[in-house]
Amino acid sequence: MKKIVFLAVLLSFFAVFGGEKMENETTKTIFSRKSVRNYVETQISPETLEFLVKAGMAAPSAIDRRPWEFIIINDKATIKKLHDALPYAKMVGKAGHAIVVAGNIEKQAGGKDSTFWIMDCSAAAQNILLAAESLGLGAVWTAVYPDAGRMKSVVEILGLPSNIVPLAFIPVGKPDGSDKPKDKFDKAKIHWNHWSNKAK
Repeated sequence: MKKIVFLAVLLSFFAVFGGEKMENETTKTIFSRKSVRNYVETQISPETLEFLVKAGMAAPSAIDRRPWEFIIINDKATIKKLHDALPYAKMVGKAGHAIVVAGNIEKQAGGKDSTFWIMDCSAAAQNILLAAESLGLGAVWTAVYPDAGRMKSVVEILGLPSNIVPLAFIPVGKPDGSDKPKDKFDKAKIHWNHWSNKAK
């Protein structure tokens, strides 16, 4: 009996790590993620939006400083103001909800003149996009930072204090199904052990 159990475990190990089976629910979500710009108008619960932010907060950050702040937007008047102010976020009108990922420059590693907050908040934003995909929702990263005009609009509309810098504006909603994932794998971008050693 022990021998049978051992063989089952061994076969499972080779199935996963031997190259035969690397796909799982996590990798399916990663490869299914797409930038959704087309939505069907619907309501998303505050609990769901907060769950997306919880996923964002699970991201890594430099020396675990977690310098992120999240502004969840589901107020129609505020959505309209942001829709009008942000040139590449017009899809938020139909999406109806959004999350702003922002950095607290006073809490980041390296002090307020550092730029670690950008990497930390980018990781958080990616987690939100993946969580949305896993729930069957649509989301798209639209850049705020480093465009001065967009940053000014978001700061003024949302009343952000001077130490909070908006990085990304992420519309969230129910996708209409027309946006599809892209296969972005490019073996030419891979180098093994040294820049000159390209993948074959």
